[in-house]
Amino acid sequence: MQSQYKRLTDSQWDIVKESLPIHRKRKHSLRVIADAIFWCLRLGNQWRNLPTELFPKWQLVYYYFSRWKADGTLERLNIS
Repeated sequence: MQSQYKRLTDSQWDIVKESLPIHRKRKHSLRVIADAIFWCLRLGNQWRNLPTELFPKWQLVYYYFSRWKADGTLERLNIS
């Protein structure tokens, strides 16, 4: 068991990105967004405490989290 969160590896990202809408260009990559969501969930941290030097603003990360939760993306990620 890991004692701290480690960012997604390339092979892990290859699996995760199959469930995400990666077709359009964005200011922040979905890999960074996914890393931020996994960081919060792994550490049990509050959204507002996301380190801004590592991740985008918490509001953006939470927007994607709530959107992916509502449309079932997080469930699909949990299965794969």
